[in-house]
Amino acid sequence: MALDTTSLPETRTPDLEALSIKVFADGADTRAIVDLLQNPLIQGITTNPTLMRKIGVSDYEAFARELLEAVPQLPVSLEVFSDEFDEMERQALKIAGWGENVYVKIPVTNTRSEDAGPLLTRLAGAGVKVNVTALMTLEQVRHTSECLAEAPAGYVSVFAGRVADTGRDPVPLMAAAVEAMKPYPNLELIWASPRELLNIFQADAIGCHVITVTHDVLAKLGGVGRDLDDYSLGTVQMFFDDARAAGYSL
Repeated sequence: MALDTTSLPETRTPDLEALSIKVFADGADTRAIVDLLQNPLIQGITTNPTLMRKIGVSDYEAFARELLEAVPQLPVSLEVFSDEFDEMERQALKIAGWGENVYVKIPVTNTRSEDAGPLLTRLAGAGVKVNVTALMTLEQVRHTSECLAEAPAGYVSVFAGRVADTGRDPVPLMAAAVEAMKPYPNLELIWASPRELLNIFQADAIGCHVITVTHDVLAKLGGVGRDLDDYSLGTVQMFFDDARAAGYSL
């Protein structure tokens, strides 16, 4: 008996070409990043010490300079790694000197929950482009934006995926963040740590400026807009093939 779908809501078919949001690749594998840049959808790069350590990077500056040589024009975000604001500032000024396309990632607080705001204001005054990272509340967005009001440019990176990991819907938070940042045209909001491809379209729908996407999620781009009946049949075929290959019997 066929399923009656007349009363079900229509599922909108997503369209990558209709996206306004900028997609940044999030990773630390320079070769993989270069391959990803063949996709015109990718308009920037972000990385962090956790991703760098995971892939075995041991020389921070050598990695960063190799990455910047491979990506000379798109924005590249590189993170400081001190827990002391004076040292963060020294590192930020050094990193910023490596290229015009460099954005220096500064955590919203240090590990003692001390506010990075004064440092952000100093860096903004020095003309450093920053990417403030690890934000998760609207109050942090508002405060950070105020501190960067005089910055030449900057990103405010809200970890929407981690917010979702707590059981909270990140969409209302991110929509409110978009509104809170409207008085600051020099700043762009990043939807960070997405958990699924759908997040790209959710972020775009609320007017978020940028979303950072890992290689695993980017690998799913080929499935955007796929016919769902065809996808269903392909899934059935996969289960059947795997069971047969395993030689199962009852």
